[in-house]
Amino acid sequence: MYEQVMKIKIIKIIWLDLIIEKITKKHHVSKTEVEEVFKNKPKFRRGPKGNYIKDNVYYAFGRTYGQRLMFIVFIFKKNNEALIISAREMDDKEKLMFSKL
Repeated sequence: MYEQVMKIKIIKIIWLDLIIEKITKKHHVSKTEVEEVFKNKPKFRRGPKGNYIKDNVYYAFGRTYGQRLMFIVFIFKKNNEALIISAREMDDKEKLMFSKL
């Protein structure tokens, strides 16, 4: 389902207002929590192309400063920027996988 763990350096996070609203209302995740995960050495994996044929979709698995386990979907831009697509708490399967990374 997921490719191997990758090393990625993110220098900037790109936010769309629609995505901030979605993750806040639907998944109860704040913009700050997502940014904490990226500062807290997450593990990255490449996702399938899916709906974003021209872009590379990646997953970040990590913890917020409050120890909340998060799963983040983003498009990795060539200039080391991450365009956030979605963010939510990890499900049980993802938690198990994260514990083995």
